[in-house]
Parts: sequence; C-alpha cells; structure tokens
Amino acid sequence: MKSKKVLVTGGAGFIGSHVVDEIIKLGMIPVVLDDLSGGFRENVNPKAIFKQGSITDEKLVKDLFKKHNFIYVYHLAAYAAEGLSHFIKKFNYENNLIGSINLINASVNHNIECFVFTSSIAVYGKNQLPMREDIMPIPEDSYGIAKLSVEKELEISETMFGLNYIIFRPHNVYGERQNIGDKYRNVIGIFMNQIMQKKPLTIFGNGKQSRAFTYIKDISPVIARSPLIKKSYNNVFNIGADNVYTVNQLAHTVSKVMNAKELKIRHLPPRKEVQHAYSDHTKVYTFFSYRSKHTLEDGLKNMAEWAKKIGPRKSKKFKNIEIAAGLPPVWKAKE
Repeated sequence: MKSKKVLVTGGAGFIGSHVVDEIIKLGMIPVVLDDLSGGFRENVNPKAIFKQGSITDEKLVKDLFKKHNFIYVYHLAAYAAEGLSHFIKKFNYENNLIGSINLINASVNHNIECFVFTSSIAVYGKNQLPMREDIMPIPEDSYGIAKLSVEKELEISETMFGLNYIIFRPHNVYGERQNIGDKYRNVIGIFMNQIMQKKPLTIFGNGKQSRAFTYIKDISPVIARSPLIKKSYNNVFNIGADNVYTVNQLAHTVSKVMNAKELKIRHLPPRKEVQHAYSDHTKVYTFFSYRSKHTLEDGLKNMAEWAKKIGPRKSKKFKNIEIAAGLPPVWKAKE
C-alpha cells in the first residue's frame, strides 16, 4: 500500500511501541508522540518519526497535525493506573480526558479518516460476566470514567462531524517492554521485578481476584490494521485473552517462568477494586478473525526472558498524590 503518515500517541510505551512495529509492517509511517513519563525512547522503532511531548500540549498537537497531514490517529497515550486514579483525579482527567479532547478536536479539524482509541474494560466496573460490549458501562474508578468519557466524545464526534472511530477495550495486557518499574500498575511486571530483587510478591487481599491476562503480540497486529478494515468503523471491541486466572495462580506461574527458587508471597490489606473481570470476545472474532495464539505460560516465558535481560528497575514514588486518605501503605513507602 502507498505510504501514509499516522499519529501514534504513547508510541514509546508498552502497547504503543508494539502497535508502531505492526504499523510499519503495513507500510505506513508512524509519527510517535510521547512524553516519556511511562515509556522509553529505546522502545521506539527507528523507522518511526519521534516527537517528545504531551497530548496535553494543545499547540504541539495542532502543529503536528498541520505538519504531517495524518490519515489515521492511534491514541494509546494514557496513565493507566486504575487503583491509583482515585488519588490523582486531576492528573487522571488532564492526561486521560483533556489530552484526548485535544486529539479529537484536531482530528475533526483535519478530516482524519479514522481515530483508533484504546479504552479499557475498566469502563464496565463491577458488571455481569463475561463483560460484553452491549452491557451498560458503570465504571468504579476515575480511570474508567475518563476512558468512558472519551468513548462518548468519539460517538458524538462521529454523529456531529463524521469522525470515524474504532474503540478497543483491552485488558490486563503484559509482555516485553512493559514498565516493570511502576509499582502502581501492571501486576506481572511488578511480580517479575520483585523476584529479580529477591523480594516477596505482594498481593492485595487474598489473591482470589480473577482476570484474563493478555499477551501483547496477540493484540497489537489487530489494533494496527483495524482502520484498514472499514466495516469495523464506529464500533467498540473487547480484545484480549479468554482464559481466566486468579492472582494467586498468576503468582505461581510467574515464579515458575522466572525460575525462582521459592515462592514468597506477602498479602497486603485488600483495596477497593473489581474482584472479577473478564470479557466476551465474540464481536472482535467476527470482525477481525482474531484469536489469542499464546498461552499464559508461553507469553510469560517470552516476557521473563526479556525482563532478565534488562534487569530489575527501581520503582519511583508518584510525586503528585492529590488525596492521601485511604492510600494503601505500600504505595506510600519509598523503594
């Protein structure tokens, strides 16, 4: 296909950098916008054009759209910490909602053909299982509220201005390039980092919370090629793995693939979170012939091999906590 420029926000991050790789395989030219707050410059494919900056910088966003004449926007930039979002509401909405509005406005003004947005199953909240796209979303954290708000803005922007969109709701994604040094999110990365530092694995509550853990290379090709499949326009898709595991089961499997000599678990007081969350993927199967190809253990082995190469990373304390009341003690502690 003829080379075309596309914008990828968060393209130095975990999911975003894998989507960039797939976009390049499709013959498109990705322009990556990332502030490197959670991603790393080395994650960016050298064939991509990189611009360091934030989606909250309205002037920068406008300038990029004017300069590059994008055909598609892939919006993956977000601070995806559901539990922490309760305590960083202003930061959450500025980065996950207002920044998204800057992109939507520019996309309308520049007649973008399709806006691809990675939302989250956090929009569902505590809902009937498996979570389906036709269920009424009832988010239970500020992160989920922000994601749902962006979804609604895309819906009305299509109605008002004809901006086509595709919304993906991925869940519990893991794999190479995940930021294992973030103690507030990404349980698999946290576990691997703790094992490499010879620390016990920390689990909130009894560990019976259940999730379906999704290997990155199972979903990044689908997200990348989605705007090329026009029948998918103006639809919402759950995307991810089908098999469900408890956090306790996950801890054992991570310990196994990391070749830990013994499994040490430190149970922390439970936090307020959805106990069981997993999705139905019938719709994405229908539109994209998508199937997860990797078992949990296979995906974890790939990630473990990568994690051992980069080694442990020091967790940083989030500097801008806005509400201290109820903050889990482990998040207050310095590393």
